[in-house]
Amino acid sequence: MYHMVQRIETTARSSADAPTVYSLLIDGKTWPVWSPLESFTLEAEAPGGGEGLGAIRVFRTGRTVSREEVVELVPDRRFSYALLSGLPLRNYRANVDLTPVDGGTVIHWRSSFTAKVPGTGWIYRWALGKFIQRCVDGLAAHARNHPARRM
Repeated sequence: MYHMVQRIETTARSSADAPTVYSLLIDGKTWPVWSPLESFTLEAEAPGGGEGLGAIRVFRTGRTVSREEVVELVPDRRFSYALLSGLPLRNYRANVDLTPVDGGTVIHWRSSFTAKVPGTGWIYRWALGKFIQRCVDGLAAHARNHPARRM
């Protein structure tokens, strides 16, 4: 049976520089601070240690427990993860691209997936779109006030 690929694209601008925004993305324990996620656990470190390529990160929101693998890292430019379990979705992947601009960084968060249950993709696109917009807006705002590296 054919499953339509669903796509979500959200954007926000932060006055923080790209290295500051990137440092928040690669540090899972900050996600519950700036996003609607309630908790974070590092299930498995990356082969090189920490939350690098191959790390398995677990986030909880209400009764939903999402397991995600870090699948691509381009320092200060891109953070990508794939959903391993937690939602009835297949091939979920998110790419968070950071573009330095005058006075800050544009954060472009793109996700794609197919729903496991035919006909439900639009519901997940709608709900996740709202959730991800809250994530990207929260990231942009928190990075602006993050003490690490500011412009």
